[in-house]
Amino acid sequence: MKTFKLLSTMVMLTLFSITAMAGTVLAAKTIKIHHLNKDDPFDNPTGAMVTVFKSLVEAGTNGSVIVQSFPNGQLGKDQDVLQQVKGGVIEAGIHSVGGFASVYPLIGVLDVPFAFPNISKTYEVFDGPFGKKLAADIEQKTGLHVLGFGDSGGFFHLTNSKRPIHTPADMAGLKIRTMGLDTHKAIITAMGGQPAAISWSEVYTALQTGVADGQMNPIPIIAFAKFQEVQKYLTLSGHVFAPYVWTMNGKFWDSLSDSEKDVVTYAAQSAIVAGRGMGRVIEASDRGLTELSKNMEVNTLTPEEKEEFKKVAVPSVKKLIIEKFGPEGEELLNEFLKAVQ
Repeated sequence: MKTFKLLSTMVMLTLFSITAMAGTVLAAKTIKIHHLNKDDPFDNPTGAMVTVFKSLVEAGTNGSVIVQSFPNGQLGKDQDVLQQVKGGVIEAGIHSVGGFASVYPLIGVLDVPFAFPNISKTYEVFDGPFGKKLAADIEQKTGLHVLGFGDSGGFFHLTNSKRPIHTPADMAGLKIRTMGLDTHKAIITAMGGQPAAISWSEVYTALQTGVADGQMNPIPIIAFAKFQEVQKYLTLSGHVFAPYVWTMNGKFWDSLSDSEKDVVTYAAQSAIVAGRGMGRVIEASDRGLTELSKNMEVNTLTPEEKEEFKKVAVPSVKKLIIEKFGPEGEELLNEFLKAVQ
């Protein structure tokens, strides 16, 4: 009889423990997060960002908030997933500026070519007062909470299958793939090329078949997309920097406790630093520029060559920004350039 009672007690305690654990799991808040690349933290910046974010959030909240990653754009195109974040279908996303422009067109103000003197200056600008002002404006206009501005892999450079690029004249007749942003199209047009808006999933095939002659992206993206297989020439132009915009559904953010918000905030900041670091490591490693150089002819624009491109591209893009976005765009543009300086 005593044995039976002991067994009964043990069973009840076990059931109670299982129920308690189940209740804890059910009570946990879940952040489903979209990003465009692999989850591998050593493969690309967003993979590093999501991995670090997940670890810090789940540990820092003692499991009250868990993170589920949806990589490789598996939930849909960036602009479509943004609507899912806004509607609360998922809780967060790390978005390209091309996709983000669908809900916040003013993001195009950041596309002034050759604005940044070096990559470290981008960190100062987006982590500083200008970044905070930009985040506040995004939140006011979209209802999305901004966790920060990540690194998409560094400066954009040019690749093509026809010839080396040293001057705007070398761009003549080249069809260069861009995101659908008017500002990116204007950059290519002003520099002498022909912009071709092609969705990311179709870029490799477009380059392979000659639908496009070239494209522009940071070194880590060029490398993991294996564009060296279908492109002969790489020009290190560094002509534009396009950050990732990391957002969270506003209502979900409000549902977090103050301590959970603190954890999510510092986790995102740490993750952005990790993503930046991974971008620089890939650029410098045998998985970046070293690997690309094996199959591509690489040249860096000299200061004099870069100045030629600046003379034709900067005024054209500034004019477009002012015409398209009006006084509000011009004010944000001036604040952006002031922050860089």
